[in-house]
Amino acid sequence: MEFERSKELIRRFLPRLPSVIYDIGGGPGTYAAWLARMGHEVHLVDPVPLHIRQARQAAARAPRSAPAEVGLGDARQLKFPSSSADVVLLMGPLYHLSKATDRRTALAEAYRVLKPGGVLIAVGVTRFTSMMDGSWEGYISDPRFVHIVRRDLLTGEHLNPQNVPAYWTTAFFAHPDELTSEIRAAGFRVKGAFAVEGFVWWVPGLSQKWQDSTFRKRLLEFLRSTEQERTLIGMGPHIMCVGVKPPS
Repeated sequence: MEFERSKELIRRFLPRLPSVIYDIGGGPGTYAAWLARMGHEVHLVDPVPLHIRQARQAAARAPRSAPAEVGLGDARQLKFPSSSADVVLLMGPLYHLSKATDRRTALAEAYRVLKPGGVLIAVGVTRFTSMMDGSWEGYISDPRFVHIVRRDLLTGEHLNPQNVPAYWTTAFFAHPDELTSEIRAAGFRVKGAFAVEGFVWWVPGLSQKWQDSTFRKRLLEFLRSTEQERTLIGMGPHIMCVGVKPPS
């Protein structure tokens, strides 16, 4: 569901083909392959060697979905020229960079490489994700996880010092207003913040119900109608914020 909703939201803000898209922190290339298949010129950057190998292997298996470029890189120091991209995707860096200074640097780099009028599409994990997921899965029975949740709610800094696999990794969980504020502070004109999964994340038996096309269609209808509702936007784990670099 996250992938399908993210694609739906991205499509709304993509410029006309062909566009130069920098997928920063793009992992094994899930979004890069989809965008390349649509005809965009996609450049994938990720700091994890395993992800780069996976992206290159996927490109070799499906040349029509291959990005124009796949390489190691850091969102905080991009090798791309200034004003060279139509779109920058930050689908992961803003929640994997736990320090505010690092997020500001990544946003400044995204601003630099975008052309005037270019589009930033950035995703954050919501401040309340551990609390909700931990309650649903029963993790809050563990005092160690309770400590994690308390820190998340207080500061947004998500730490897992015992390295329990189910409790995720070091990250930053943003309040919806905080994500928007950071992007605006970087100089972008914010077009909106949108719930990716929203309330649908809480539907019991979602995996099975999602297979029912009529039920799925109605769920998506209600999600779209509430995707910017301030009282609901933090219910799901992901928020997508869209900004535009002002024309020069």
